[in-house]
Amino acid sequence: MTSQTFKDLRVWKKAHELVLEIYKLTDSFPKHEMYSLTSQLRRSAVSIPANIAEGHKKSGRADKARFLNIAQGSLEETRYYLILAQDLQYGQTTELETKIDDVGRMLYGYTRAIRRDLGR
Repeated sequence: MTSQTFKDLRVWKKAHELVLEIYKLTDSFPKHEMYSLTSQLRRSAVSIPANIAEGHKKSGRADKARFLNIAQGSLEETRYYLILAQDLQYGQTTELETKIDDVGRMLYGYTRAIRRDLGR
């Protein structure tokens, strides 16, 4: 069954849930981080489901794969910011890192399926 909208994609749903949890975590960050780590972490996290959504309606599979690759890059950027937040003792991020692993596996599988149809 083909998804009608990006909201039908399980990987998008999981990525969106991750964003919501990251917003909750960053609410407790120090105020002096508002325009630095808080902003960067939120931006990179939002980029994951946003690129999945944008790529969903692209007509060509190569375009879809490109946006999914951007989402994968944002996922890794988010992973680093969570490590930094943990090291700065701004909050416990182990559970979120596990969720990033889950989204990463799903995103990898989805991207692989798209690329397989491209012959790559």
